[in-house]
Amino acid sequence: MHLGFLKKKDPFYYSIKELLNFKPKSLKFYKRAFTHRSLNKKDLNGLAVNYERLEFLGDSILSSIISSYLFKNIPSGSEGYLTQMRAKIVSRNHLNELGIELDLLKLVQSKISDENFGDNIHGNLFESLIGAIFLDRGYKFCKQFIHEKVIDPHVNLERLKNKIISYKSLFIEWCQKTKKNYLYQTQEDNGNEPIKYFSVKLFLDDKLVAKARHTSKKKAEEKASKRAFFMFQEDILNYQNQNS
Repeated sequence: MHLGFLKKKDPFYYSIKELLNFKPKSLKFYKRAFTHRSLNKKDLNGLAVNYERLEFLGDSILSSIISSYLFKNIPSGSEGYLTQMRAKIVSRNHLNELGIELDLLKLVQSKISDENFGDNIHGNLFESLIGAIFLDRGYKFCKQFIHEKVIDPHVNLERLKNKIISYKSLFIEWCQKTKKNYLYQTQEDNGNEPIKYFSVKLFLDDKLVAKARHTSKKKAEEKASKRAFFMFQEDILNYQNQNS
């Protein structure tokens, strides 16, 4: 029986074709892109078969295509500015949103239930899919897919300019450049709740400026930073505008 016929009888083929909006040539790359390490699959050489190496490749390809787009469309942008803009487009939060929008989780082969995946699984799958497209159809098809799924529907350069992806990074940068002293005091704060919480106090020049509490240290510090940002928003944005 013809291999092409067998391939097209595979339900996975139609799912991938619909997702890509073009015909995949080799399903093996896409099957690997949605294989979780929990299956513990190995190839004939005993090497792991899962999406993690494709994720690494896809991250590089995505970054290259976004960099090229920004370079062409922001001719006056400095290296630092272009780097910031690229970081906003390929931020972990944005990639997770793209993965959710494309419903990539439904294609995953795994031994664990969906609710036990971390939040970043969606973005990881998006990057591994880019890697699979590159191996299957090359750079041209990756560029087509990224323009169709990322750039055309989601990238507005004027709006993106003002988007903040990390209040903590922005706050720390402002403090460092303006010679202000800052301190995050973070500790576990379980209270009477079964879930572990972290509480953080943020000091600026030895003065308490914000408090926050969340289920992870990172999220608690980001929440406190956001509150501090809005306290000093005018000063921070004025500094940014003067140095952009």
